[in-house]
Amino acid sequence: MKKVFHLNTCDTCRKILAQFDLSDWELREIRKEPVTEEELAEMYEKTQSYETLFSKKSAQIKLRGLDVKSLTEKDFKELLLDHYTFLKRPVFITNDKIFVGNDKKNVEALQEFFGVKS
Repeated sequence: MKKVFHLNTCDTCRKILAQFDLSDWELREIRKEPVTEEELAEMYEKTQSYETLFSKKSAQIKLRGLDVKSLTEKDFKELLLDHYTFLKRPVFITNDKIFVGNDKKNVEALQEFFGVKS
């Protein structure tokens, strides 16, 4: 399995994806095709945390008046399944690895995984 969960409208996602040869990867645009419960379970299996998969920058947090500090793992899971913007992006997932988000450390790990120099 080689999948990338991303948003086409996200400049950061596009910039990260453009660095790699993804010709044999399944690209999933999460607005058009949201993450399924099964896929979320696969991601959780690799991270052991729904919070790790959760984007604390989502505009939905403010719109819904959520206090992120008070959310439980169950809350994070439900929110991730409820609205695509709660997923930290991009998410690259293989049979044995997962790369979540766009922070510098994650992008560097992706570049190493793909054998690409920044």
